[in-house]
Amino acid sequence: MLPNAKTVLPAAALIAALLSPTARAQTPSHIVTSQKLDWETAAALAAEAVRICAAQGYSVTATVVDTTGHEQAVVKGDTVPLQSLSVSYRKAYTAYAYGLAFNKNTTSELIAAGVTGPANGALNTIPEVLFVPGGVTLRSSTSHTILGGLGVSGAPGGDKDEACALHAVEKFRNSLQ
Repeated sequence: MLPNAKTVLPAAALIAALLSPTARAQTPSHIVTSQKLDWETAAALAAEAVRICAAQGYSVTATVVDTTGHEQAVVKGDTVPLQSLSVSYRKAYTAYAYGLAFNKNTTSELIAAGVTGPANGALNTIPEVLFVPGGVTLRSSTSHTILGGLGVSGAPGGDKDEACALHAVEKFRNSLQ
């Protein structure tokens, strides 16, 4: 028996719809993409944080981590203490990872919210984590997508580190889109 026009037409329409570019665009993708700063902006942001602290007489290290939690840019002042390199990274990592998880903008906000973990301090045993002021969560200025973290270390107090980081982020606010 030959198919009649009523069955051929819907089948042809279905095949045409499946092969159309619109249908292919709706096919699930198995590729994940994420946004992050380009290296030039990351380096400029870290340099600006170091510059702001230097203007106040503090030699610091500033580290930007990307959305994988890895260092993307590091700028060291001329006379930074040895530990400022690892501490700035850990502040940036903590601001990124826990800012993302708990929707906070700085390591100070995380500390104030009690996000430092259980009473036994278990979160502080993770090598990359450091709940000390001086880390800022980097967000897109338009969509608020998390882009990474900025950590500053070396000033006489985490509050001063964090102030330099916040001022640098504010200066680059329009570039964080």
